[in-house]
Amino acid sequence: MSEPVIAVFGSSSPQPDSMPYAEARRLGQLLAEAGFAVATGGYGGTMAAVSRGAAEVGGRVIGVTSSQIEKWRPIPANEWVAEEIKYDTLSDRLLHLVKQYQGMIALPGGIGTLSEVSLAWSLMQTGEAPQRPLVLLGPLWRETVRTYAQGEYIRPRDMDLIYLANSAETAVGYVRQRLLSTQ
Repeated sequence: MSEPVIAVFGSSSPQPDSMPYAEARRLGQLLAEAGFAVATGGYGGTMAAVSRGAAEVGGRVIGVTSSQIEKWRPIPANEWVAEEIKYDTLSDRLLHLVKQYQGMIALPGGIGTLSEVSLAWSLMQTGEAPQRPLVLLGPLWRETVRTYAQGEYIRPRDMDLIYLANSAETAVGYVRQRLLSTQ
């Protein structure tokens, strides 16, 4: 049996000399050291950082890419992707990332990252996808969720489907604890 795979969502914007890149790289290292493979959207920014961090410590790195994205922004998968899964459409890529893996961690990001988090959360809420760890890492997510976590819109049991983490260590610790408790 192969190791569990954790999908990591994040932005393509951060550069290698930035703090978000360094934090994402650390997350990739911690996930691989904890015995997880990582799957990202496969391109640059924090997707590359997570891939790089995992690869540097001998972890398995999967990149889920899309021909549609490459028409819009012609870039290949990042150099640390060892296994590329390529879809024609962005929606197929998105569904793969939110439905196929044992857990998910979201780093700060833009519209694509928000789409991944929203879809994963919604599919777990409705039972279309199994409940599994969905960790939102960093203060951006805490503020985003606080804005939407109004009682008339999101029930407490639906809030329990997400975990807000302050650090990569806390995020990985939560995923490990959740996945080990279900085995």
